[in-house]
Amino acid sequence: MAVKLRLARNGRKKRPFYQIVVADERAPRDGRFIAKLGTYNPVTNPATISIDVDGAVSWLQKGAIPTDTVRAILSYKGVLYKNHLVNGVKKGAFPEEEIESRFSAWLEQKENQIQGKRDRLSDAKNQQAQEALERESKRRQAKAAAILSKTSELAGEVASEETATEEEATAAEVEATTEGNVSTEETPVAEETPAAEESTEEAPAE
Repeated sequence: MAVKLRLARNGRKKRPFYQIVVADERAPRDGRFIAKLGTYNPVTNPATISIDVDGAVSWLQKGAIPTDTVRAILSYKGVLYKNHLVNGVKKGAFPEEEIESRFSAWLEQKENQIQGKRDRLSDAKNQQAQEALERESKRRQAKAAAILSKTSELAGEVASEETATEEEATAAEVEATTEGNVSTEETPVAEETPAAEESTEEAPAE
């Protein structure tokens, strides 16, 4: 029976979450498995991986064959490197005591690389947020300037209309006053007849 280290899919649609399992190669992908070694979440950046390193090394020593994806995960988490160290001890290349020291040094270097990536991603995210904030600030300033300009134009139009109305009212008053003066001058004055002359003409002869 060939044993494989592979992924078993969980999670909802478009949000995959995988278990790293030891299973018979004849079993369905998401079917029964022999043992669970860890989890793999590709949705996060960087991907979140949790794995039992010693358990995975033990299965590799027993002849379990990882799939391509699981091999990449094992390499990323140092499982393949530790398996290489175990093989080196078996061949007598170095004592067994050096396995943990060498593996710890490798893990520290790997963690520094991962932390560097996290820092770069965080800086890029902060920069994008700052740029978005600046764009929003400029958009608001432009909108406020447009509103102020429109308000000024409306105020100018209202002032012009009020001035025109006042001028029309003044012109109407002046025109009315002028017409009154003209009508007063053109009114005929009644001819006055001396009272003495009228009495003389109308007196009867004696």
